[in-house]
Amino acid sequence: MSSPDSSRPSDPANCGLEIFWDERLISYDFGPGHPMNPVRVELTMALARELGVLDRPNVRVSPFEIADDKLLRLVHEESYIAAVKHVGATGLPEIRYGLGTPDNPAFLGMHEASALVAGASVAAAEAVWTGRAEHAANVSGGLHHALSGAASGFCVYNDPAIAIAWLLENGAERVAYVDIDVHHGDGVQAAFYDDPRVLTISLHETPRTLFPGTGFPNETGAAGTSVNISLPPGTGDRPWLRAFDAIIPPLLRRFRPEVLVTQQGADGHALDPLAHLTLSVDGQRTAYSLLHRLAHETAGGRWVLTGGGGYELVQVVPRAWTHLLAEAAGGPIPPETATPQEWRDFARARTEEIAPRRMTDGTDVVEVSRWGDGYDPSSPVDQAVLATRRAVFPEHGLDPMTDE
Repeated sequence: MSSPDSSRPSDPANCGLEIFWDERLISYDFGPGHPMNPVRVELTMALARELGVLDRPNVRVSPFEIADDKLLRLVHEESYIAAVKHVGATGLPEIRYGLGTPDNPAFLGMHEASALVAGASVAAAEAVWTGRAEHAANVSGGLHHALSGAASGFCVYNDPAIAIAWLLENGAERVAYVDIDVHHGDGVQAAFYDDPRVLTISLHETPRTLFPGTGFPNETGAAGTSVNISLPPGTGDRPWLRAFDAIIPPLLRRFRPEVLVTQQGADGHALDPLAHLTLSVDGQRTAYSLLHRLAHETAGGRWVLTGGGGYELVQVVPRAWTHLLAEAAGGPIPPETATPQEWRDFARARTEEIAPRRMTDGTDVVEVSRWGDGYDPSSPVDQAVLATRRAVFPEHGLDPMTDE
């Protein structure tokens, strides 16, 4: 399959979005009490539907095929796939493969549920690569911790890595992966650590205080194509966006990917129970806008987007990812927009929680403090950013202080 035409117009305000969705995706369910409750995805799609995002003329919601073993083997070992199938058929653990642990409890149908998630992300990659869609999304995806031979961190099959591997198998020569989940995207990094065709960038809380304990700046991979921005606990919107702006745009502009694949875990939010950053939905929404523009500027508009982590199931994830879908469809939702009463009633019925009334946390515009405005040696965030820039920028012909 040949590379897509890069000469076509690419305009963030005039683009199409294909969303891959099937109600069966909520079968990826580790059971009662587990943080990765699929109601978060169910509520996201319901909110996007009630706000009219799914009914826009440039948005298509499409079915897809479950990933077969050939696709899964692009990233995962055959023995591991067999173990997942065994667990899914019997409900019995396979501890040596990370299956049946507190993080990844065994459940019946595990293989089919996990392969569905992978299938949706591969379908999104195919839609973008073939030109059928400019942007394509799988909000149930982003399971970035799964390793080639083991489950990890609530992730069984690594759908972003499988989608990237599919792109490489079908002729892509440069793919960029940007991961803004609060946890390091270790499984995707591991899959392509020695492959210079894939640039992986992960913006996350420092591994000194958070799972999975990887993602230090010195993990640089082949020719500096593994990039890790490791931020201190308590980092909020403005310094987080400063770190984003200081690392991600200059590297994407230099790398010039043919496709941009992104993971938008919402667990950096201040309300998330599993991590320690202090982002707002408004800060996250700002990052989605920046990624959208970068997809058009650096990758001809070819953007594959996934969900990821996020464990504040009602207050955060549905609003964040509805903003993501609306942004990808070229029509951001004004932050002061009220959440529909029908959706709030549905959320109450499904979770017994009172859902938020507006699409904002109260900060309509989050300004980005640019790296070029000056380095502050007393700032822990600036120290973290400079460590990353020093580790990888020279490999890309960039000056750690000036981007030039």
